[in-house]
Amino acid sequence: MRLLSVGPPGQERPAALDDQDILRDLSAVVPAIDGNLLGDPERLASVRAAVASGRLPRVPDGTRIGPPVARPGKVVGVGLNYEDHAEEAGVAIPDEPVVFLKPSTSIVGPYDAIELPPGSTTTDYEVELGVVIGRKLSRCPDPQQALAAVGGYLTADDVSERSRIAAGPTWAKGKCADTFTPIGPWLVTPDAVADPQALGLELWVDGERRQHGTTTRMAYGVGEVLAFLSTLMTLEPGDLVLTGTPGGVAALRPEPRPFLREGHVVEAEVTGLGRQRTRVVAVEEAVDEAEVRV
Repeated sequence: MRLLSVGPPGQERPAALDDQDILRDLSAVVPAIDGNLLGDPERLASVRAAVASGRLPRVPDGTRIGPPVARPGKVVGVGLNYEDHAEEAGVAIPDEPVVFLKPSTSIVGPYDAIELPPGSTTTDYEVELGVVIGRKLSRCPDPQQALAAVGGYLTADDVSERSRIAAGPTWAKGKCADTFTPIGPWLVTPDAVADPQALGLELWVDGERRQHGTTTRMAYGVGEVLAFLSTLMTLEPGDLVLTGTPGGVAALRPEPRPFLREGHVVEAEVTGLGRQRTRVVAVEEAVDEAEVRV
């Protein structure tokens, strides 16, 4: 099942694509695509039946597609988790997954803009398989059991400002900007993904393919990643895990490195999870006086 959210930012409503690729409004069935839905098999079954009925209203053409899952409680990233990415970086696979956190304010829809931070010269792209948690997961040592906690899969772009990462002391500084996590266009439930370790990932900038990889080359598979994370923190329904990126990022290409610039169009796709298309825009550094609090 392919689940989406549609409507203006902050006012999105749930939707789904039916078997005829018609976008159907789910507002009368569920309030949101979130952890409460993804962790409830009975509610998911009712949504599936409603979509299959063909009686749900169509979403009007031109309606904005938002992030397919309501704002996660947390976004957890994993670095250096592909063999080819580690190879191009000239480093060994870490002894355990490299973990960082991103704020949920970095989440945007699959066709929204990526905003370059003021003065940016090293903003980079990273196509990734995103995993949305469907059931609470804590201190689970078994990767297969951890995999059973997945509520859905989606395409993600873990946008990164490399100079801020290099400046240290943590990666979070280069990962946390608004718009730095485009996700979607849709979320698929686990029954639609026969094997999360057999998915292709691709990313293009202005039509030039920059990344082309496969989840078969993950150093730590989805189940292993989730099991490890569950020993560090409790994963809750609706949380989003970004599982790493394959080779081809701008930072590890020959000079002059092709970092993102204003006007670029980035397309990212994971097999079966849809292709997102985001335009890169520049933003001026400014303070909104209405948001200032003393």
